[in-house]
This record gives sequence, structure tokens and C-alpha cells, in this order.
Amino acid sequence: MHNVIIIGSGCAGNTAAVYTARASLKPLVIGGHEPGGQLSITSEVENFPGFPEGVLGPQLVENMKLQAQKFGAEYRHGTVDEAILTERPFRIKIDGVWEETRTLIIASGASARWLGLENEYKLIGKGVSSCATCDGFFYRGKEIMVIGGGDTAMEEANFLTRFGSRVTLVHRRDEFRASKIMLDRAKANPKIEMILNTVVDDIYDVTKGEVTGVRLRNLVTGEAYDRPVDGFFVAIGHIPNTKFLGSQITLDEDGYIVSQGGARTNIPGVFHAGDVQDRVYRQAITASGAGCMAAIEAERFLEHEGH
Repeated sequence: MHNVIIIGSGCAGNTAAVYTARASLKPLVIGGHEPGGQLSITSEVENFPGFPEGVLGPQLVENMKLQAQKFGAEYRHGTVDEAILTERPFRIKIDGVWEETRTLIIASGASARWLGLENEYKLIGKGVSSCATCDGFFYRGKEIMVIGGGDTAMEEANFLTRFGSRVTLVHRRDEFRASKIMLDRAKANPKIEMILNTVVDDIYDVTKGEVTGVRLRNLVTGEAYDRPVDGFFVAIGHIPNTKFLGSQITLDEDGYIVSQGGARTNIPGVFHAGDVQDRVYRQAITASGAGCMAAIEAERFLEHEGH
């Protein structure tokens, strides 16, 4: 029987592991289907406090993991297939094997939606990004492209005009899902150009190991053409990794955990941390802060139960 199982090994899960391990709770951390979380697919992280020279994303999460292990956290590769949270102890099925735990911290994150192009995936962290606040700074004075038609795309395009010489917003339809206020703001920005009814067919240049341009195709005329670009931001949403929870935990319409205050979910003893609940900030530092909160809540919950 475990005191605490932590699902996910990004900033949220690893920070929760550091705190619960230091409280002598011997947490079991499940790596998840993207071990290390979103930071494992970023290159340089310049906005995590304490690293004046910046730090590589994979290195940062690895350091957190080593820190947690030093205090007695156990890490296990694998994904959670199923969770039974309607009775105590909670039961978690990890790659076909059931484990029991007194408390659970869900830090399973949210996966960025990508366009699904072969070269897109090869260039993630090399010019392809899903986070303007993380990576915008690297494109000062450069050509930036944003893909999407919702509020996130408008927000990212506006934000990126602080850095880029020009921001091109590409959307596959001629109507936007974005709210009127966000759309009007983007349209009023002289640095944003909009290309509508258009999709991206390919991203260049994998051989150079960086983004140099894209192949666009107009869905109305069928015309295909190339366009030079340095930074390529995909803003078509995220998918929270909550499928394994079924309907036991209260989720919103997009599948994010609905917080009951602090790090609490609707089930006492089950806590949330990071992007699985946070659809607003999505930063490494806020995920770590959330992991700390969840760990402290779990610790107090166990203390109260007379662990």
C-alpha cells in the first residue's frame, strides 16, 4: 500500500515528488506517456527562476527527478490504464498491474494538439512550438507564423508581435472561433497579417535542423506556395490527459479537472497539479508551484487521517 501515487513526471509531478518524499511518504511516480512532460520537448528554458544562463528543458525535469529520488521517491515507467477512486484505498492500474494508495496526485498534464505533419514533429523545439510565452523571445526581429483560429491563436499572435518583425496568422476557414474582442484586437494590430482558407502542407527544413519556411495551400483555389518563416507556433489547443479517470473526477467540457479550491478535486484524498487543471498559465513554474500545493495537501490529509 502506497501513501501517495503521483501520476505524471513533468514539473508538477516531480515537484510533488520532492515534497512528499521529503515528508517521508515514499511516493510512487508514474512516468506517463510523455515522461518529463512538455519540457521534454522544449530546448532552452529561460524563464525558470534560478537559471540566469537558461537551462535545457529535459535537463531541468531530470534534475527535479534526481532531487526527488534522493529523498526516496520511486519512479516507474508506464501509463495509467484505469483508476478506481470510488472507494478507499484508491486503486490504480499501471500497464496492467494494480497498485493501492491512500492518496493520489494527478499531474498527468495536457498534450499540445499538433497539425500531424511528419516534419512538424521533427522540428519541435527547433522553430516549431506550442507556447508563445515560452519561446517568443527567441524570435526577435524574425518572421513568425501562428496556426489557429481561436482565442489562444489571437492571444499568441498579439503576444508574438512584441518580438517578431511580422506575425502571419494562418487559419483553415474564413470564420474564427475566437471571441469578437480577441479577433478585433488581432485585426487592429498592424504587425499581424491574416491568411484565411489556408492549410500548412509541409514545414522546412529538417535537413538544416531548423524552421526556414512552410508550404501553404489555399483550400478555395487549390494554389500551393512556399513562404519563408523562422518561428512556427501551433495554437490549436491542448488535450488534458484525463481519459483514464472516466467520470469519477469532475471535469469541464474540455476534459480539464475542475478544482475544488487549493489542489483539491471532488474526491477527498485525490489532488490535482499542473496543466491537467490549469488552462490559463501553463508554465513550468506554475506547474511546479501546483505540485508543491498538491503535495502539502496530501501530506496534511494523511496526517489528519492519523497516518
